[in-house]
Amino acid sequence: MAISFMRIDDRIIHGQVVTRWMSERDCDGVVAVDDAAASNPVLSKVLKTAVPQPLKAFVMTVDRTALKWKEITESKKKYFLIVKTPETLVKLYDEGADFIKEYHKLNVGPMSAREDAQKIGPNVSVTKEEIAAFDRLDQLGVEIEFKLVPDSKGYLWKDIKKNII
Repeated sequence: MAISFMRIDDRIIHGQVVTRWMSERDCDGVVAVDDAAASNPVLSKVLKTAVPQPLKAFVMTVDRTALKWKEITESKKKYFLIVKTPETLVKLYDEGADFIKEYHKLNVGPMSAREDAQKIGPNVSVTKEEIAAFDRLDQLGVEIEFKLVPDSKGYLWKDIKKNII
């Protein structure tokens, strides 16, 4: 399962991902990495069901994804890697999944407003922990672009991080 697209989206797999991103990118399916979703059989099934046939969908924990990373990256199939938070990507990297070798661009979709989060753009709010995770990903060489749908205007982390308090 080679990675053809990497995204952070707090809804993980949903209509916009399926109808907009998957139709515009080369993809045979989705690898969703989220410990809570992978540990909840009902949520896992709902997420997998959102992906139309014949595309494949996998919902896995960070640990399982890290264990399967070699298999994932050596596959002839092309998959989206979707996580809910930037901390998940950092944890995945720290556990040995060097996604930067495979795909160094990160698309960030919705990150909903929360009480402890600062709004940094349309439908994107970040906590201090998420800011630290984005900084770490940036330092690792990941190009981080915030863009909700393919035809919307995006903005880069490197351009906006100096304005974040």
